[in-house]
Amino acid sequence: MNNTELLDLAAGLARKAAAAIEAVKRAGFVVERKTDESPVTEADRIAEALIVEGLRAAVPDVPVVAEEEVEAGVAPAASKARRFWLVDPLDGTKGFAAGSGEYAVCIGLVEEGRALLGAIALPATGELFGGLLGAGAWKEAGDDGPRRPVRVRPAPEGGIVALVSRRYADDPRLARFLAGRRVAERRGLSSALKFCRVAEGEADLYARFGPTMEWDSAAGQAIVEAAGGAVVDLGNAPLRYGKPGWRNPDFVCHGGA
Repeated sequence: MNNTELLDLAAGLARKAAAAIEAVKRAGFVVERKTDESPVTEADRIAEALIVEGLRAAVPDVPVVAEEEVEAGVAPAASKARRFWLVDPLDGTKGFAAGSGEYAVCIGLVEEGRALLGAIALPATGELFGGLLGAGAWKEAGDDGPRRPVRVRPAPEGGIVALVSRRYADDPRLARFLAGRRVAERRGLSSALKFCRVAEGEADLYARFGPTMEWDSAAGQAIVEAAGGAVVDLGNAPLRYGKPGWRNPDFVCHGGA
């Protein structure tokens, strides 16, 4: 498969996983707790199984690192591989369990430590985003909606829209980071939805101070960078993948600012 075909594969699986998540939501579910006390539901497990099985069947030579498998102790030795998938089957489980619509399905492909391509489905709205470095980013508004290109926007003269994670909105590090910047609006959002809004030019900046895992950011980074933006660490270097424990440093996602 070439890269465009791999992106279409990821996008199709993200769309199917989103439909499975919504089916679980309609049927009702029980919220359980993982070892770190974070929530997990049947929707997480069903979506991950669908995605992982689909990826491994289509491209068996590319390792898959998936959130719930890693939690269960199934962690392939992918960090040294030239290419590997990073999968978060339900990013924003806490919001999903609480009835919020801010959750996402994230599938990213890493090549030589960089996020190469990604697909993010937003089950609650039916939106699907995709991006491939060097080939641009796109959005589908619904199952039958046309695929249209998306692009980050230049920083507005009146000030930027800064997205903040609802959970870390009051972090003093965030306040220090935004101090001195012309911010027209601070908007709270959860999950990888924030990457999508920067990529399509609805927002300009998302600074994350607090713990995240590589599967939380890989798909979003690929989409934002394919759309002309960047996701960098606090030293202004592109976020890298295959790190020990799959943990990210603090990072900043920005559009044309």
